[in-house]
Amino acid sequence: MQTKKFGNNGPQVSVIGQGTWYLDRGDRKAAISALRSGIDAGMTHIDTAEMYGDAELVIADAIAGQRDRLYLVSKVLPSNASRRGTIAACERSLKRLKTDRLDCYLLHWRGSYPLADTVAAFDELIAAGKIRSWGVSNFDTEDLDELLDVAGEGKIACNQVLYHLQERAIEHAVIPWCDQHGVAVVAYSPFGHNEFPSPSSKGGAVLQSIAATHMATARQVALSFLTRVSSVLAIPKASSADHAAENAAAGDIKLNDSEIAALDKAFPRGPKPRGLPML
Repeated sequence: MQTKKFGNNGPQVSVIGQGTWYLDRGDRKAAISALRSGIDAGMTHIDTAEMYGDAELVIADAIAGQRDRLYLVSKVLPSNASRRGTIAACERSLKRLKTDRLDCYLLHWRGSYPLADTVAAFDELIAAGKIRSWGVSNFDTEDLDELLDVAGEGKIACNQVLYHLQERAIEHAVIPWCDQHGVAVVAYSPFGHNEFPSPSSKGGAVLQSIAATHMATARQVALSFLTRVSSVLAIPKASSADHAAENAAAGDIKLNDSEIAALDKAFPRGPKPRGLPML
């Protein structure tokens, strides 16, 4: 499994991690098995959020006894992101996850509370040893500029954003901004939301062809393409142990320039949108 530095001052983290949105809505035993299989395969970056229902509880069972192997991330809802609310939300997540610290804690999206209040809470949580770093999710460049003014350089660990083959809007400005400021980009929903290209589609045929060359799957090739940029990591969700193992294997695939060019042509990034796409 390849690793990448998580922000300016962060550790090396598995380039393919594990997302957990809707994890609590299926079979609990299968979800725990998938997470454990992913960890064993090197996907030690696990992402969750207080918004994800009981996902934090499922993760707690899956990671019991192996917390020190992991890079564990959760998120605070904007409605809870006041200074006191952020600290309380973090403490709830720690209790649900049965851990004493998070490796990174994110503001889930921009809300009504001043960024200065949320950042102050993050700094307080770092001082207390309850989180090791902090970042954001669903922030466009204007939001990032404002956050940078509040926090200063070197403080923002990551920006978690929607990114898949058919939604490449972040390539216009968000990825360049993050590259410039040493911020990791974490791609959520990297297969799209129930819209992964079918083998019979034009783009799907390109994926299949490249996958055959690497003795891989189309989804593995998609993950490799998304993480081709030095700052980008991805957090696909897996519903089974086999699916988790498939995702993890993408961390060892390296596409050549001609394959990247073929995928770029098959899935053009399109014009810059007015706003940042998000789910």
